[in-house]
Amino acid sequence: MKSIYLDHAASTPVHPEVAQRMMNVMTGQYGNASSVHAFGREAKKIISGARDQIAALLGCQSDELVFTAGGTESDNLAILGMLESLGTKGKHVITSAIEHHAVLHTCHELERQGCEVTYVPVDSTGRVSVEDIVGAIKDNTVLVTIMYGNNEVGTVQPIAEIGEVCRSRGIVFHSDAVQALGSEAISCRDLPVDMWSFSAHKINGPQGVGALVVRRGISVTPRLFGGLQEKKRRAGTENMAGIAGFAAAVELAVRNMEQRIQHYSGLRSTLLQGLRQEIGEDSFVINGNLDHYLPHILNISFSGSNTESMLMNLDMEGIAAASGSACTSGSLEVSHVLQSMKLSDPVLRSAIRFSFGLGNTTQEMEYTAQKIGTILNRLRK
Repeated sequence: MKSIYLDHAASTPVHPEVAQRMMNVMTGQYGNASSVHAFGREAKKIISGARDQIAALLGCQSDELVFTAGGTESDNLAILGMLESLGTKGKHVITSAIEHHAVLHTCHELERQGCEVTYVPVDSTGRVSVEDIVGAIKDNTVLVTIMYGNNEVGTVQPIAEIGEVCRSRGIVFHSDAVQALGSEAISCRDLPVDMWSFSAHKINGPQGVGALVVRRGISVTPRLFGGLQEKKRRAGTENMAGIAGFAAAVELAVRNMEQRIQHYSGLRSTLLQGLRQEIGEDSFVINGNLDHYLPHILNISFSGSNTESMLMNLDMEGIAAASGSACTSGSLEVSHVLQSMKLSDPVLRSAIRFSFGLGNTTQEMEYTAQKIGTILNRLRK
């Protein structure tokens, strides 16, 4: 039986070049970058080199880059750290209803601390309106945080336009770009975004390492204490091998981006064409924006099925996909993203996310379409 991984939006396989870079560090270096002896200096050189490399590739200054344990910590540090530096009470934050829980739960924590948060809606394709952002701004608004591209339906937000609005009003703008890196041309210098969150394991790097870019002049209060690392913004011994692997992954993602986008777009087209042939155009609906989307994410609802049954049957055929739903205490909870898009109940409860990446082929897409046809016929009977 074939084994096909179509859940790259959740996590990606580590690229062989990334793994080799990490292995070289793990087997050749073991000093602490905070130590003053030769071993420590060599460790510091590796981390500084990785920082310079990533900064150059992302278009930011090296001292603006803070290494973290991943996208969740980056989001937390950006939002909580920035608000704590200002004093939470009496402040207002704007976000969207479809953010990753790393942002939404952090905003809920802000509310508990006395901050006011506005959750702007999205349209039926999962896109935020710039006009809604403008309408939500108050005299005490200090931060807007909107994701670059959605992790469930792939919709890309009008980041440049939102950023221009924020910059013209002196409001800090943060974007969770975890899912977009490698699929979108991101230049921290050229876009009006003040803080960016990234993660290595979404771009064929290791799990457990990420970064927050903080524009010069913006203060974030640290969330971890016990050391002076990362210019006093993030205490703790750096994950040297992970950081080295992250740098290699960013280099591969940026260097091969056009090729990746072309490959993902081809996989997406092949899967859709296969579905049209196997089950017909009227048997499925694409969830998300058809003009502004990440090429590696395709969210589809299938009429006459439900998410849980489809995922189980796909898994039995060796195909790993995902849903916008989370299993909590044995019950299937409908995705907050899909609910915010106000989709009909049958569409909500039959949504499947396919996400493409390293190792996927057009033959796998054809096979997946065939198996979906077989499964749907079985479920409908």
